[in-house]
Amino acid sequence: MPTIRIRFALAAALFSLLLLPVAPAGACTSIMVTKGASADGSTMVTYAADSHDIYGELYFLAGKRFGAGAMREIIEWDSGRHLGRIPQPAVTYTRIGNMNEHQVAISETTFGGRRELSGANGILDYGSLIYIALERAKTAREAIQVMTSLATEHGYASSGESFSIADAKEVWLLEMIGKGKEQKGVVWVARRVPEGMISAHANHARIRTFPLRDPDTLYATDVISFARERGFFDGPDAEFSFADVYAPLDFGSVRFCESRVWSAFRRAAPSLDLPVEMADGRHPEARLPLWVKPDRKLSVADVMELMRDHFEGTPLDMTQDVGAGPFACPYRWRPMTWESDGATYVHERAISTQQTGFSLVSQSRDWLPDPIGGILWFGVDDTYSTVYVPMYAGIRAVPPTFAEGVASLSEFSWDSAFWVFNWVANYAYSRYSDMIVDIRAVQRELEGQFFADQAAVEEKALALHRQAPELARDYLTAYSAAAGDGVTARWRRLGEQLLVKYMDGNVKDEFGRPTHPRYPDDWYRRIVRERGELLRVVPMTGESAP
Repeated sequence: MPTIRIRFALAAALFSLLLLPVAPAGACTSIMVTKGASADGSTMVTYAADSHDIYGELYFLAGKRFGAGAMREIIEWDSGRHLGRIPQPAVTYTRIGNMNEHQVAISETTFGGRRELSGANGILDYGSLIYIALERAKTAREAIQVMTSLATEHGYASSGESFSIADAKEVWLLEMIGKGKEQKGVVWVARRVPEGMISAHANHARIRTFPLRDPDTLYATDVISFARERGFFDGPDAEFSFADVYAPLDFGSVRFCESRVWSAFRRAAPSLDLPVEMADGRHPEARLPLWVKPDRKLSVADVMELMRDHFEGTPLDMTQDVGAGPFACPYRWRPMTWESDGATYVHERAISTQQTGFSLVSQSRDWLPDPIGGILWFGVDDTYSTVYVPMYAGIRAVPPTFAEGVASLSEFSWDSAFWVFNWVANYAYSRYSDMIVDIRAVQRELEGQFFADQAAVEEKALALHRQAPELARDYLTAYSAAAGDGVTARWRRLGEQLLVKYMDGNVKDEFGRPTHPRYPDDWYRRIVRERGELLRVVPMTGESAP
């Protein structure tokens, strides 16, 4: 039959282990939660902006009116390069990080895709598309229209990309890829996540076959015909798989990317008993579904915890091998692939990772006015040890310690939340299993207080909104600023406490007296296996054995 069949034999998968691609530098994770899958009827989108060269800050741009002929400069998000200019609309909306004043939230992960389609053919990179859409769209569907039409008109300057897009009613997954250096424009497909379901993506395209006539599925008119023209696909339209055609699966895209989706799905829906073969890269025929129904409806706190994951309790658990050290540190320094004695091996890539610049959980609620209904729960550095702080959609400014320009990757500052959180996390790596207990206790205390206060804060904001919407915005601005700067101050104090408690490898007791706890027994056994004969105490002649 003249059709593409993406089937991999186990031997081919094992061979690809020797040809592992480097994971994308900006390897990110996003989870999508529909109204019907959330505990309170909100929609939620998550994002971990993971990169070794991104400084974590909360972007803010106030909405504005523009006269005829006004232009917007396009600055590439990853590099800071000037790419070009496009016309401004008459009005733009305020955006707070990855959410705008109308509760639209957008996040992304890069999947790269076919090398033949790489290379800029225009001036709009994926980051610019996100933030321009937030400036121009009141709904998720509008955001999709803005992003795809602008990339078609002005050309695309990035590789393959997956976008999570939500408003207060709907959640969508949009995937797009350029047409290569010689042809301007993009091919793309977008699917609405069905009510009651959750979905996720983590640096690999996930939309495979899709209905061709469905109001909840949108796609470029040439998404299939372009693949035929380039020789990527020759089967019936009904069998066309966007992911398999434009981003063929390999070992790395399963082990480093789909594995994170698998871990989120297995935790949200343990009853499905999704096997590790869906994540280990050795069984590419075991494909994950595009979405799953969680076993119970998820709260914001539940979704935050899904973003805190090192594959604990699975065969990929990063705390269990010798790389974790004596104190079970679930992080591995790069490179992710390495060779030993002629064979190639990997370090796992979990959702929680040390190089996160910032992360978020968006919450959009259609029963509240937009300035109050939208919350961007925002944190900096590693998702496992960050604190998510509520930033309301109606705020006029962001907390000074989270604001742009406070510091940079090359400029440490105690006034920067990003640097304070990194200071604490990097110290904790030295005695992780002990210090993370202290860190998580303060994390739960702070986030728990935000949740406990949320109803009262919003009740007061609603009362002010009834008087005058601007009063509510003023109140929420002050609240979010105090929350963000307060968390930064508390985290600095936590770092000071950790340094005092764990200085020089000791652990101080409740009275401040140093104790000297042993390494774990299993770590001593490893030392004995490797150097036991050299280190073993041997009594001298006439001396009693210790």
